[in-house]
Amino acid sequence: MVFTEDSERAALMTREYGIDTGLHLNLTTPFSAGECSSQLREHQATLARYLLRHRLMQVIFHPGLTTQFEYVVKMQLDEYRRLYGSAPVRIDGHHHMHLCANVLVQGLLLPRTVVRRNFSFEMGEKSLGNRLYRHWIDSRLQRHHRLTDYFFSLGPIKPENRLERIFSLSRNFVVEVEAHPINRDEYLFLTEGVGAYLVDRDVIVRSFATMTSEVSSEGI
Repeated sequence: MVFTEDSERAALMTREYGIDTGLHLNLTTPFSAGECSSQLREHQATLARYLLRHRLMQVIFHPGLTTQFEYVVKMQLDEYRRLYGSAPVRIDGHHHMHLCANVLVQGLLLPRTVVRRNFSFEMGEKSLGNRLYRHWIDSRLQRHHRLTDYFFSLGPIKPENRLERIFSLSRNFVVEVEAHPINRDEYLFLTEGVGAYLVDRDVIVRSFATMTSEVSSEGI
């Protein structure tokens, strides 16, 4: 994330140790960096009020907020370039708002970047309409961006057969698993359980740029 009070230090550390990074686009949580302009704070606050009003707001395109969306996204991309010395190879979003209607319709994500897709669900986990909408969004993304084949949350850790099904997919597909080490169960899994085993076996891809196929040549 950029425009937070620790963004500068985090950028220095990741560049020093050669850690792969991407932009975690933030449209909903107030920026905490002291150098963030009042105009940027105001525009982001406007977007946050709209997007957090109801969970369906992110699927509705708001023509009256196009200027604010364009400005807030552009400023974060520019700040990432300043901190890391290049444009992000990978983009995802806080609260997954990088997939909101305005961002997608306005084409605000950099082309050919690796973009986080919607969560993958098995039959029966979500309604048919929900799964069809997610599939439509992912299909649209894939025309100009690179996606993994599947995307899951690491939690819940139990039942164990859930994670076994997810990891088994990686034999034939590129699978992204989102983890939050602040959660104790996930932290223990990553450091002491199967997660540590996977790291030791070098199963985990270490570069965003090599983990997906090329984008399609189709237009929107």
